[in-house]
Amino acid sequence: MQSPPRFAGGQGSGAGLSVLVAAVVVLLLLISQAVFIVPAGNVAVVTTLGKVTGVPRSPGANFKAPLVQAISLFDVRTQVRPEQFSTLTKDLQVIEATATVKYAMKPSEAGRIFETIATDNQQIYPRVIQPSLLKALKSVFSQYELVTIATEWNSISEIVQEKVAEELRKFDYVNVQGLDLTGLQIAEEYRAAIEQKQIAEQQLLRAQTEVRIAEQEAKRYQTLNSSLDDQVLYKLFLDKWDGQTSVVPALPGAAGGNGQSVIVNGRR
Repeated sequence: MQSPPRFAGGQGSGAGLSVLVAAVVVLLLLISQAVFIVPAGNVAVVTTLGKVTGVPRSPGANFKAPLVQAISLFDVRTQVRPEQFSTLTKDLQVIEATATVKYAMKPSEAGRIFETIATDNQQIYPRVIQPSLLKALKSVFSQYELVTIATEWNSISEIVQEKVAEELRKFDYVNVQGLDLTGLQIAEEYRAAIEQKQIAEQQLLRAQTEVRIAEQEAKRYQTLNSSLDDQVLYKLFLDKWDGQTSVVPALPGAAGGNGQSVIVNGRR
């Protein structure tokens, strides 16, 4: 008895469709692995088998080789970080304050940062900013006594900012955009001394101002006295004479005047 013939066409077409679907899926996976989006305000470092490749990628759609290349994003927008610190002054007094630093990572340096010091955003501040900031703070405040720090706080803040920027320029990873020092805390027993110094400085400034005014007045009177002679005095008298005064000085240098007064409208 013969069995009916079998046709392999149905199975062959089904297998071919499965292969096609699998190929499409693999292709889509490869495309999804090859295209990546860099968000605004960020740059991407591309590594090929762990090695930095090319320049940092800009925001927008970018391409990479699937499976062998990976990306790491770095935020290049301005960052604001407060840092509470304590340090010693020149006269060995402890002060506490808060330093708020504003900085931004240089986009062009993202690859070098990835290779040398930090592989993500969270490592930028503790590894790059914080050490230089604390070093600058200790360096500056150790040069001033507590009273000077308290009375010249704004000026010292500018010095600290420049010192922080100088320290970070040695590595050239970031730009310092600003630094604010706030919340100065000192021991209570030193506040009275600081207030007394401020009062003494104000009194000294007021005294110096009064001395300058007195010196200017003295110079003015000296100049006026040196310019006054008999002719000038006579002219000033005539300018002020009201015409009623009975005694008028004689004109200096007049013939026969002998410096005697002239009687005008005199009454016996």
